[in-house]
Amino acid sequence: QERLVESGGGLVQAGGSLRLSCAASGRIFSSYCMGWFRQTPGNEREFVAAITWSGTITRYADYVKGRFTISRDNAKNTVLLQMNSLKPEDAAVYYCAAATTSTLDLSLGRADYWGQGTQVTVSS
Repeated sequence: QERLVESGGGLVQAGGSLRLSCAASGRIFSSYCMGWFRQTPGNEREFVAAITWSGTITRYADYVKGRFTISRDNAKNTVLLQMNSLKPEDAAVYYCAAATTSTLDLSLGRADYWGQGTQVTVSS
C-alpha cells in the first residue's frame, strides 16, 4: 500500500532551522515528483517546494526561496525539506505529496498521494 509519512516537525525559535523528512513506501517514489505543502487553520493548503524524480529540477514558492531546500534520496525512498531562517509565518502543518506528472502540476496541488502532515511551530 502506498504511503507517505512525514517526520521532523516541532517547535523552533524564529531564525532557527528544522529538517522535515518524508518516507515513501509502496510503489511511490522512484518515478514520482515529490513535494511539500503547508496549511494553517482556516487557510488553503499552499505549495512550498517540489523536486523531480531525478532530483535535477526543483521548484520553490517565492516565500521560501533562499531559505528552504528540497532534496531526495532515492536509495532511501526519502525526500527532505531543510528549512532555515524560519519565521513565525512559516508555522503550519507541513504535508508531503507525490505526483506522477511534473513539479508544475504538483505545485498546483495535483498530487496523487498525500501524507498525514507534521506540525511546525515557530516562536517569535
